[in-house]
Amino acid sequence: MALRRMLVDQMFKRFDVDGSGLVDSTELSLIVKQQGPFKDFSDCTPFDLLKFDDGNADKHLSKEEFYVAFEVFQLSLASELKFSVTTAMVGQSVVLTCGITGTRRPPIVWKRNNQVLNTLDLEDINDFGDDGSLYITKVTTTHMGNYSCHAEGYQHLSQTHLLRVNVPPVIRVHPESQAREPGVTASLRCHAEGIPAPKLTWLKNGVDITTQLSKQLTLQANGSEVHISNVRYEDTGAYTCIAKNEAGVDEDISSLFVEDSARKTLANILWREEGLGVSNMFYVFYEDGVKVIQPVQCEIQRHIRPSERLLGLQQEVCPKSAGDAEQKCVWASAVNVKDKYIYASQPTLGRVLIVDIQSQKAVQTVSTDPFPVKLLYDKSHDQVWVLSWGDAQKTTPTLQVISQASGAVPTTRCTRSPWAAARQGGGLLHPASTLLVDHVRFGYVFHKNEPALHKVDLETMSTVRSVSLRPHGCVPTSLAHTHLGGLLVVGCRQAATGAAGPQLLLDSVTDSVIGPNRDVTGTPYASPDGRYLVAVDDAGGLLRVQPVSERGEVGEPYDIHTNLHVSDLAFQPSFTAARQYHAFASSGRQTDALYVELATGNLRMIESLREPTGAADWPWSGRNRVMAGSGLFGQYLMTPARGPSSSWTAGSTS
Repeated sequence: MALRRMLVDQMFKRFDVDGSGLVDSTELSLIVKQQGPFKDFSDCTPFDLLKFDDGNADKHLSKEEFYVAFEVFQLSLASELKFSVTTAMVGQSVVLTCGITGTRRPPIVWKRNNQVLNTLDLEDINDFGDDGSLYITKVTTTHMGNYSCHAEGYQHLSQTHLLRVNVPPVIRVHPESQAREPGVTASLRCHAEGIPAPKLTWLKNGVDITTQLSKQLTLQANGSEVHISNVRYEDTGAYTCIAKNEAGVDEDISSLFVEDSARKTLANILWREEGLGVSNMFYVFYEDGVKVIQPVQCEIQRHIRPSERLLGLQQEVCPKSAGDAEQKCVWASAVNVKDKYIYASQPTLGRVLIVDIQSQKAVQTVSTDPFPVKLLYDKSHDQVWVLSWGDAQKTTPTLQVISQASGAVPTTRCTRSPWAAARQGGGLLHPASTLLVDHVRFGYVFHKNEPALHKVDLETMSTVRSVSLRPHGCVPTSLAHTHLGGLLVVGCRQAATGAAGPQLLLDSVTDSVIGPNRDVTGTPYASPDGRYLVAVDDAGGLLRVQPVSERGEVGEPYDIHTNLHVSDLAFQPSFTAARQYHAFASSGRQTDALYVELATGNLRMIESLREPTGAADWPWSGRNRVMAGSGLFGQYLMTPARGPSSSWTAGSTS
């Protein structure tokens, strides 16, 4: 377009013989005489300019009329509009209007992460309007980020829109109710998330607690915890936590009862004093069955033995196979289904065992393809996804889906998805639902030795599209997702050499590659709130931590050098700072674990956790030492260890 304008400027200067700024028929006649007969080359002559493009019919042609004739558009963008900020509420629709103006403006082109949106036919970005505006329906946090617009052919004149997405606060309090004897300590905690970060306030029986603060009654952890030392009868009450930001407000009540021991019941002790119940136990899977462990005293509450029969059925928990010297269990993976059931895969039996959390009994099995080795729970659609090898050599792997997993009586069968040929060495990712994101629509699948990623609609269990990673030489080995900006982080192996390569960042809105994640390599993990990415690079002996802003921008990494040989990584909310997470990494070879405060980079080692299970004794995955947490307000982590008397090690994170 710039070249076209230059040529038209030169043409007009030549035609405007007298330099008046206007071209008339006399000057056109001179051009015709100089050039000779035009009809030899075209049906058009310079007189046709005067005939068809004299817009004001004054029998003269201005430079602007020349521009119109040759489709050279005069466009402008006010300097104050070059960067525009739009703030939208999650769930609402938003319109981004391009500020480029001009007569006969060409079509407007919109981009996100350098990907043209106009031709993608996206479900949520599919109407560009007569005025070239960009329409986004039902905005989510994945849509936040930068959008640019320019007129077609005028890429140099571009406007940038920053879309911010505000989310009302969502809070959880713990415990909901507790009983304390006079003279002891009580704590009431509130976890809140929202965008922007919500401000917390506490009320006691409807009165602002800040007016009652003292040495005995204090606020801790940036105001997220009410701490009461030496409780008295008058401390009994309803403590309301209120979270507020620009988008809205949320509140919940934690009740405290101060009463003498004579009035306390067993239920009070379990539920109120310790905040414990059947849903707060660890389920540990041994060769000799399933043990339900209460983490405070690390006591076994229930032992489901291999010979125990399923509730109302003749099947045993772990039937003895022909040729086995003793009856024992083999497990590969387990998931919690809405604190109602535990699903555990039994690879050598080709089935999934279902344990009822309320009754702490095994109630059912679901047959799967042979060697189910990995389970994932999709909370949004109440589905358990099962990755099976097909045989011990992993030659015929498949993906299957157990629907209605949390039903009153799970009676569903596995349904093999139509794209189930997840070849040996492949994997899958379900972006986790969070306090702020309660519905996840899409998942991702990748195959061994294939430089591609396949996006799957979790509702229809069909492939939406495939993203080729071949131009980047990346064969995916692992995935992580943050809802902030809809970023997908891909751990890569170089297609040409097989060596580890830089991670790739993908935009899950456009399903396009943004580019390398700087020089970060290794397996990616995302914190539950999406605000931190952690990469584990065993080959380089590095843990690399990157913050993710509320604009969906990935920050510079800071490095943690370690020879830990990380097996698994779990996240735990901070007990001293509101809206912060820490990472705990277990070692597959050593007796130590690593603890990192993600916001500060402070770290320490947790030593002497006993020997891990040997990698050769755990063929089901590369994570031979799982690290499991006890939930949003849990104070405990658990990890398996090799040993004759105890196979698991528990530790407090408080």
